[in-house]
Amino acid sequence: MALRFEVLGRFNRARAARLTLPHFTCQTPLFMPVGTQGTIKGLTTDQLETIGCQIILGNTYHLELRPGSQLIDDLGGLHKFMNWKRALLTDSGGFQMVSLLHLADITEEGVTFQSPVDGKPMLLTPEESINIQNNIGADIIMALDDVVKTTITGPRIEEAMYRTLRWIDRCIAAHKKPDVQNLFGIVQGGLDPVLRDICVRGLVERNLPGYAIGGLAGGEDKDSFWRVVAQCTAGLPEDKPRYVMGVGYPLDIVVCSALGADMYDCVYPTRTARFGSALVPEGVLKLKQNAMATDERPIDPSCPCMVCKNYTRAYLHCLVTKDPMGSQLLSYHNLSFMARLSRDLHMSILEGRFPEYVVSFDINLPDYSVKLCAVK
Repeated sequence: MALRFEVLGRFNRARAARLTLPHFTCQTPLFMPVGTQGTIKGLTTDQLETIGCQIILGNTYHLELRPGSQLIDDLGGLHKFMNWKRALLTDSGGFQMVSLLHLADITEEGVTFQSPVDGKPMLLTPEESINIQNNIGADIIMALDDVVKTTITGPRIEEAMYRTLRWIDRCIAAHKKPDVQNLFGIVQGGLDPVLRDICVRGLVERNLPGYAIGGLAGGEDKDSFWRVVAQCTAGLPEDKPRYVMGVGYPLDIVVCSALGADMYDCVYPTRTARFGSALVPEGVLKLKQNAMATDERPIDPSCPCMVCKNYTRAYLHCLVTKDPMGSQLLSYHNLSFMARLSRDLHMSILEGRFPEYVVSFDINLPDYSVKLCAVK
């Protein structure tokens, strides 16, 4: 095991921890921006360090397509290749079973994709996924799982959950670098509490370095989403990190942290920036709107990032409608917002003021009882 996880403070199920990885020591809760092909669009690694990013997520499937994991390995691994000194996490390629379903054929052996680049077939087995991730060299690597949307019902959910458990053993057997890379298993089972419980117990029996909760944020209602997170975190070990995959809305991160989760990733902050929207404490500020054209205020007067210190909404409105620099500046601000959210969650738990922080977050949950559960 190549990590150390130390819980530094708690408020009921919420916890603030120190996660020590081979390349960086992180504070949780933490948000990880998605750099699909080893880059966050429009931002340098120096800027990401300044923002306070701790872990960047790379995509196994896309990195294997271009430039290829063997080339990355030959050039010293992804850290050196992209000039990133802090931690990296690579997903397994499993999510592409959902996002590229029209190009995928799933069997017990693995998943065969038709490359969106050249149309050639690519077989991704549990063994090959781990081999690619060993080559890439991330601090945390993910087991290949069988992913289905939570909105799907019927026997396919059960099939995917049991296949995920069979595949974890193949991933463990294929993992060649457990001394420097941490293999996380992924809990599947859709919205079925029985299947989720079977998967949690099966993965915990394997005594992995960490655990992820997968197959969520795919269109299910919030109450069902939070119920699954609450169930899974309750069954996962206290001394291991818990990662809720594909979650990037600030509200969801606050609630999931209250339920005992530690790590999150999503394209949302940077993707919404490319559409001209900025994250602010009140929600989302749409800078393409005509009302922004003469607004001399910063995006967020309370934000210390360089974008809010130097540029007005009016200037950014001009950029986001005409110039790529607009999406770069908004990406910088949005990731700064997420980094500050992570730090604020960590410190509020450590300092015993987590309930006050949740209230000051100014969230309007659809069910007030969920809010009470989150802070009590």
